[in-house]
Amino acid sequence: MTTTCSTILAAAAAAFTLVAAAPADAQIRVGITVSASGPGAALGQPQMRTVKALPKEIAGQQVTYVALDDESDPTKSAQNARKLITEDKVDVLIGSSLTPTTLPLIDIAAETRTPLLTLAAAAALVQPMDDKRKWVYKVVPNDDLMGRAILGYIAGTGVKKLGYIGVSDGYGEGYYKVLSQEAPKRGITLTTHEVYARSDSSVTGQVLKVIASKPEAVFVASAGTPAVLPQKALRERGYKGPIFQTHGVATEEFIKLGGKDVEGAVFAGEAFTIADDLPASSPFRKPTQEYVKAYETVHAQKPNIFGAHLWDTMELVANAAPDALKHGKPGTAEFRSALRDALERTRNVYLNNGLSNMSPTDHNGYDERSAFLIRVDGGKFRLLERK
Repeated sequence: MTTTCSTILAAAAAAFTLVAAAPADAQIRVGITVSASGPGAALGQPQMRTVKALPKEIAGQQVTYVALDDESDPTKSAQNARKLITEDKVDVLIGSSLTPTTLPLIDIAAETRTPLLTLAAAAALVQPMDDKRKWVYKVVPNDDLMGRAILGYIAGTGVKKLGYIGVSDGYGEGYYKVLSQEAPKRGITLTTHEVYARSDSSVTGQVLKVIASKPEAVFVASAGTPAVLPQKALRERGYKGPIFQTHGVATEEFIKLGGKDVEGAVFAGEAFTIADDLPASSPFRKPTQEYVKAYETVHAQKPNIFGAHLWDTMELVANAAPDALKHGKPGTAEFRSALRDALERTRNVYLNNGLSNMSPTDHNGYDERSAFLIRVDGGKFRLLERK
């Protein structure tokens, strides 16, 4: 317990109760590292709170969760991963919340032959497929899928000049790469490439450069509450054009912190965010209802999309576990390898994040059916256009 921070004691006490209560030979052990503190806390905290809501049994096996905070630090996330694999003997590794804190886990997962399900967004985590990435699966829709969806909408509004400002890490740069490749195909010119750190308290200089480029609209590539900063700065400096964001903003904290300045922001996001706006017959409503019910049973508040990322990873594990158990017992290399193979055969599983169909070349598994256009309208996220 010496390396386990206080966050775990508060958010995942139930997991440690399971460790003591369940017989060692009847457990599927799940290791989780998330960014519950530091710049990624807006993502990691709801994920840590979701630990208590996760299923305690799948495929007839009790499940043990060991959850650690990596403090939004790539070095710490790597340390957590090695501890979870070597000391806690986990069968599957989940994490981390951010692209930078996930990148070092790819080598560790491949080296130890442990399936890794990441909660981060960048497509580079699972593309291009190689001997290392074949152990990695990603529950958040790829930035290229969401980028193409929102660009299609932007082009449809007649925008020809698009300003860009994003975070200076893999998430922002992943989106910029998509936009720089896809925008010209739609007759759109990117007028800027301004960046900032998630921990920055001001983006005045960058915003002034964006405004000076006279864009017809601005795209902000950021996630969580740090995504508010550029939008507020743009509005405070008098910019009145449309502002587009990414699926990383889909939290109540974004709306509360941004207030009137984030009204009208449009982005391509997941079904969870606008599930109530979907038809009653939509198969996307069921996973959201199940997650919300489980979460509200243990917390006196509503969950958000970042917690849903963690819930969905366990839905994928639960779907793959029955087949994996035919090839080995939990705690064995045979089980871990079979679980990796079974995850790759995921077909037609509806999640909060989309419709999952994995393959040997696609460990994200979503297509355009998983991208919904969403707008901040009256202080709420509302479905803008049905897919």
